[in-house]
Amino acid sequence: MLRLPRRGISPGVKAAIVAIDGPAGAGKSTVARQLARRLGFSIIDTGAIYRSVALAAQRAGVAWDDDARLGRLLDAGLALRFDGERVLLRSEDVTEAIRTPDITRGASVVSARPVVRQKLLQLQRDLGSSASRGAVLEGRDIGTVVFPDALVKFFLTASDEARARRRHAELADKGVQVPLEDVLSDQRQRDKDDSERAIAPLRAAADAVKIDTTGLDLDEVVERCYREASGRLKHLKSGQP
Repeated sequence: MLRLPRRGISPGVKAAIVAIDGPAGAGKSTVARQLARRLGFSIIDTGAIYRSVALAAQRAGVAWDDDARLGRLLDAGLALRFDGERVLLRSEDVTEAIRTPDITRGASVVSARPVVRQKLLQLQRDLGSSASRGAVLEGRDIGTVVFPDALVKFFLTASDEARARRRHAELADKGVQVPLEDVLSDQRQRDKDDSERAIAPLRAAADAVKIDTTGLDLDEVVERCYREASGRLKHLKSGQP
């Protein structure tokens, strides 16, 4: 496991990584962004990485379930980086392009391919470990696979209906008109696929702090995460267990 060097932290001590996992629509991305700002950490949206793979594959004419060609595509280099909250693929800002319903479905498909998960695992670890002050990573398997020794792990969830309404509103804000029933159906299929895949299935880490966001507003969720993370950071800096 790569370690993140930080001033005042002895070698061998856990890296300053905050892991946020959970199903689609649980509020992970928004919470992660605001939590990262409060902590002064970098934000790494691993879901955006898989979405970028889906977009790159689509543009290259590679089927999302074609393991051989996906492997070659990734071996050639994804040229992906984050600039704050912007996602840059080969220097192009694809922040909005990777959020369409089509690419959302593609991301679900490619994220289930073992060759993709294997090749992106080290990239995710490198992105987190190279953050000079620490990083907040959000996705499906951050606390269980990518950074199982993260400083603190959160697992956010919410009712199916609440998550679908959030996603429906997000799409509407972008001018994408999709019936709520379709959003809910797609979401339930993604949940099933994510939870039942053989490689890195969606599940809460045994030591994750679980938060049901259904009846909570954003500020409440962020504040709870911030208190937990900042408390553990104090122990880390002081060298306490």
